[in-house]
Formats: sequence, structure tokens, C-alpha cells
Amino acid sequence: MIEHHNALEGKSHFKGVWVFLEGRKGALRDVSIQLIGEGRRIADRRGVTLTGVLPGYRVEALARHAIGYGLDRVIVVDHPLLEIYRSRPFTKVMATLIHRDKPEIVLYGASKNGRDLGGRLHAVLETGLAADCVKFDLDDEGNLDMIRPSFGGKSLAHILCKQHRPQMASARRNVFLAPSHDPARAGEIVHQTADLSEADLDAKLLEFKEFVREGGQRPDEAEVVVSGGYGLGDPKNFGMLQELADLLGGAVAASRKAVDSGWIPKEFQVGQTGMTVRPKVYFAIGISGAVQHLAGMQESGKIVAINIDPKAAIFEIADYGIVGDLFQIVPELIRQLKELKAPGLPTEILPAAV
Repeated sequence: MIEHHNALEGKSHFKGVWVFLEGRKGALRDVSIQLIGEGRRIADRRGVTLTGVLPGYRVEALARHAIGYGLDRVIVVDHPLLEIYRSRPFTKVMATLIHRDKPEIVLYGASKNGRDLGGRLHAVLETGLAADCVKFDLDDEGNLDMIRPSFGGKSLAHILCKQHRPQMASARRNVFLAPSHDPARAGEIVHQTADLSEADLDAKLLEFKEFVREGGQRPDEAEVVVSGGYGLGDPKNFGMLQELADLLGGAVAASRKAVDSGWIPKEFQVGQTGMTVRPKVYFAIGISGAVQHLAGMQESGKIVAINIDPKAAIFEIADYGIVGDLFQIVPELIRQLKELKAPGLPTEILPAAV
């Protein structure tokens, strides 16, 4: 039976910052890399070690690569039953490690797997979990200040877990900038064994088919995102945005209101309840700029807003704003971009046109 030492008087037993590392196809998920950078900042302020935890199968090379992003050490748990994510074995492994080594802070990426794992572990470990955080800080006592949107994104909540340890939080992809990789960085690889058997599986894998998004790039991976809102008036008008995105080598996205109207699938939604994007250029077309939407795109390199309402909130954060009828402006942008891409014209001038 696991004994929990989470009371306030036992806080001194807990030390160090951990990041759950999620591997996929022999590479780290972007959100794990981004959290290493944020974990490094927190660990340095606390004066403690930053550890990555990598459950998987044959992941030694990936663990060594992960150190280059700023980790002091990586705990590797190598087992065939950990080759793909399944709830019970990953929860058992992480709970065993946390109980034994007692980290003070554990961070998870808010991917589908990270959400599942963090949610299960906070129940097993009898501690808290602040989900979808957008910022981390430390209070005067050294507690982790976990900051996340609340009331539909209209305000920010500061969550402190003073009574229990570890302090656990998740953050979505693209909330934090990824650190640069230093292949010469030295770090420790710690191998741990896992006491796992078929009895620990809650599902048997018969076949694995990877979901591939139709229509090109994912918005959270594209350097240019063309996003449409309720101002488009009709789902067919997303075809116009797709044409613009194709000319710019980008991807189409949407606001929550466009998604809720059934005009475009949920997986294209940007915002607090959708994805977070950080492209070089973000086009907000027919989007008013609700706080919920801004939470998912306001860290974009350049924001271009097109809206007929000069008082739309989106103009408050836009780098470039065009007040006018999108049904006249967007076709004109498409026309001019096609001229720029005509035979004999250098494509290098396209970024300048944007």
C-alpha cells in the first residue's frame, strides 16, 4: 500500500522539478520540449534539479537527445508494455516514481495522453492538478503559482497548492517557447525497472492506425494561419480562406463561434477550448476578438485583422488592421498573391507582401 506524505508538515521531503516526456515516432512531442524550457526556468529559481521522466520502449537515444533541451537528468522506464500510451501502466509507473523520489513539482503537456495521465495521477497521489495553465510563477514561500484562464477566459486564476505535494500542472502546446537544443549538454540517464504485466493493461492493442488530418498542415504547426470567424456568414466561405492559406503556404483555422455553428470541425478551433497557435503570421478574418479566442493566438509573431467593425476587440492586439468588407478584401489579397506568384516573379517577395 502506498503511503501518502502530502500534509503540510511533510513538504520538506519533496524536492525537484519533473517534466513528463511524451515520445512519438522516436521524437519528443513539441509540448514536452516547451515544458522543458519552462521547467528549467522554475528549477533554476528554486535552485533544484530538472528531471525528465520518459516511460517507453527502446527510448535510450531519445532520452539522451532530451537532455540537450536543458534537463539535468532523464529517468527512463523501458518496457514493451510502455511502447504506446495506455492509462493504467503509465499511471502505475509514474505514481511509483513520484512516491519514491518525491518531486516538488510535476508538469505535463495537455495533450490527450497528458490530460489523461495527470487526471489519473492527481487522484492516485491525492494532490491537486491545475489544468491548461498559461503561465507559471513562484510566490514568496516558493509555492508554484499556476496561472490559467477562468470565467471563459475573461480573467486569470492564480492557483496555489500549499497543503499537498507534489504540485502538478499541465500546459497546452505552444503556450511556451521551445528552448534551443545543445547536443553537447551533459546530463544523467537513470534507468528504472517497471513491474508490469498483462494484468496492468486496461485495453489490448489489436491494431494501430494513426489519424491523419485531411487538408494539409495542422494550424498549430503552420507558420501562417488563416483563421475565420462568424463574420464569414456561411461555411462555404471557408473555401476562400483555404485558397488564401494555400497561396501563403499556411493552414486554415477558426473561432469557436464558427465551430459551434457547425461550419468547420472542432479540430480547427483556436482559443481557450481549442488549440493554441504561435505562427509567424496570423490572419483573423471576420473574428471579433473574444477573450476566449485571444488566449489561443495572441502570441503569434504578427497578427493581421480584417473586420468591418472598427471597434472590434481584435484590433487592440493586431499588428495590422484592415477595416472593411472581408468579401472584398480577401479576394483582392488572393488576386494580388496570384499575380506575385505568376511565372517569372520571384517567390521570395511573398513574405514582404504579407
